[in-house]
Amino acid sequence: MGRIFVVELEGRSYRCKFCGTHLALPDQLVSKSFRCRRGKAYLFSNVVNITVGVLEERMMLSGLHTVADIFCCCCGGIIGWKYEAAHEMSQKYKEGKFVLERGRIVGEMDFSTELFIDTHPE
Repeated sequence: MGRIFVVELEGRSYRCKFCGTHLALPDQLVSKSFRCRRGKAYLFSNVVNITVGVLEERMMLSGLHTVADIFCCCCGGIIGWKYEAAHEMSQKYKEGKFVLERGRIVGEMDFSTELFIDTHPE
């Protein structure tokens, strides 16, 4: 088994809910209006620290697509899928993009700048 190299993202990021591995930056978010079997999902232009599963034809709410499940490279948990091909012209914008299931990711605050909270106001 090879060594896993994990990409650390700067600032705010979306992370794996199970192990905290960085997955995507907020500016890579394309849409929050996607749905999956388990609820809400987000469409991203790019994600990191994943492994891509086997391609399969899957009937989605928007039609037939060629997709591959994506997994966190650290814990191996399934976190969403990648659109490889769309069979309908109106869905071609999804090709090469990634869907992260909202219930399997967490957002993070940016702690790169210091924050001081005065707990003893005068």
